Amino acid sequence: MLTRTYFVYIMTNKKHGTLYTGVTNDLVKRTYQHKEGQVEGFTHKHGLKHLVWYEPFDDIEQAIAQEKRIKRWRREWKLQLIEKKNPDWGDLWEEINK
Repeated sequence: MLTRTYFVYIMTNKKHGTLYTGVTNDLVKRTYQHKEGQVEGFTHKHGLKHLVWYEPFDDIEQAIAQEKRIKRWRREWKLQLIEKKNPDWGDLWEEINK
């Protein structure tokens, strides 16, 4: 059986800037779409082109549940989540696009 990986991710425009949390089954493609402004709506409007956090899941239900959970979090908790894995808020594009 083919196992698929799903990702919950956070995009931003700058350190401590506007945050967007999403879910996808193709993190490289989705991040590229955000970077190139191909995703209409919130991320395009706010120029969110930097991937600063992501978490893989084997189960889409778990991924969606985590995305919804994070979206309900206080901003402070989201900042702590990012800084635990990515203290410099570097764009993780190079890490995932190998």
